[in-house]
Amino acid sequence: MTVVPYKEDHAGKKQQVARMFDSISGKYDFLNHFLSLGIDIRWRKKAIKMLAAGKPKVILDVATGTGDFAIETLKLSPEQVIGVDISEGMLNVGRQKMKARGYDHVIDLQLGDSENLPFDENKFDAVIVAFGVRNFENLERGLTEMKRVLKPGGQVVVLEFSKPRTFPFKQLYNFYFKFILPKIGRLISRDKAAYTYLPESVQAFPDGNAFTAILNRLGFKQAACKPLTFGISSLYSATK
Repeated sequence: MTVVPYKEDHAGKKQQVARMFDSISGKYDFLNHFLSLGIDIRWRKKAIKMLAAGKPKVILDVATGTGDFAIETLKLSPEQVIGVDISEGMLNVGRQKMKARGYDHVIDLQLGDSENLPFDENKFDAVIVAFGVRNFENLERGLTEMKRVLKPGGQVVVLEFSKPRTFPFKQLYNFYFKFILPKIGRLISRDKAAYTYLPESVQAFPDGNAFTAILNRLGFKQAACKPLTFGISSLYSATK
């Protein structure tokens, strides 16, 4: 069963996710950092460090949102970073951020569908995604598209929420994620569904070894998973 934000709506997951992020775009950055106690910033830094050895010059950030992950790549001194997202609301916030910080000459944020990327094959040295793959309507199609636009030998890095499995952290995390986080998210974002969808989508996502198995099946090489912060999130990497 596909998990969607608005269960009473008959639109597809892609359309619902775009509408959800349009709805919360103005509060997204604040809520992201607040609800994760700022840990998400450290996670992004660790993810980008995994790319350092390859010195990527042209990078694609899929499901870029407001561009935080794209900004983190600037530590690698890339020549060009392109971020794509299906939410125009999130992109507008991101473009304002890039312009205000003087990054808009390097980072280009574009409206785009992760499952039908508007780029040639073998274009990017690296493809990255932070907290986006569980929102794909068709996970394997999105990953296949990422592989298509990646250069041979290029690296993909995926940062995504996962499910802690050790006592007592699993129980504490589940209580916070299912009961506290949705209430705070709803109060601040004014979207009743967005922060209920978050824990539901994490629960349904094939994390850990299940996700690396999908990467292997799709033809990626050296697929690996590194749990972060007791397994709240996981960092995946693979090459083409």
